[in-house]
Amino acid sequence: MEIQGKTALVTGASRGLGAALARGLARDGARVLLVARGAEALEETAESIRRDGGEAYAIAADLGDKSAIHRIAGEAAALAGSVDILIHDAATLGPVPMPLLSDTACEDLEAVLAVNLIGPFRLTRALLGAMILRGGGLVMSITSDASIEAYPGWGAYGVSKAALEHLTRIWAAETEGTGVRLVTVDPGEMDTVMHAEALPEADRSALPAPEDAARAILERIRAIEETPNGARIDLAGAVAAAARERETEEARRAAASASR
Repeated sequence: MEIQGKTALVTGASRGLGAALARGLARDGARVLLVARGAEALEETAESIRRDGGEAYAIAADLGDKSAIHRIAGEAAALAGSVDILIHDAATLGPVPMPLLSDTACEDLEAVLAVNLIGPFRLTRALLGAMILRGGGLVMSITSDASIEAYPGWGAYGVSKAALEHLTRIWAAETEGTGVRLVTVDPGEMDTVMHAEALPEADRSALPAPEDAARAILERIRAIEETPNGARIDLAGAVAAAARERETEEARRAAASASR
């Protein structure tokens, strides 16, 4: 897929993987729409993209709020035109430390589903029709191995991601032949705020950076025509390899600088 000249909307774009993806898409020449709840952090990310020569627009909104969805879609169209690439990165763990399912309040499960599942459903529904009419587009949802592995304490989050993956497969089957692709991507573990909240005891220095994951994901977007519609793309290995390559390059540069 040619990214240059496309309009991309990324949720959860104020920090972490969402921000890294927005920056990478802008570097590849896309007009980028950033969506997240925190207006100040979101605008800072958008401004950093503009300083680097990219085109970026901030839309502060809560994906879990039904009333915000059509405003997001309307503002996106007014600011940057029809959306060609939609990336669902916004997500919530729910209460942390994460409780067992038997200790999870119904309201907390509903809140996680609202952001991780219902929000992506509503926003996709609002934008998908125009993609179908144009004969092309990409809807990519960030998922997790918690969608396929039963980790104790990850109930609400895992359920939401499993449902998101199957939602994607059904939508892909229903739109087959339209030129639109819907896929999910598991980038594996990363050094993010969410990971630190979920696993505070983890060694963050051993984790790939969000930028490593963004590079691997952007490679798949560029070659998305080779990916079956509805596919679940496991990039954990590719992201780890990207992290090793980055570390090697940083070490090489440091050594070269020290030898001058």
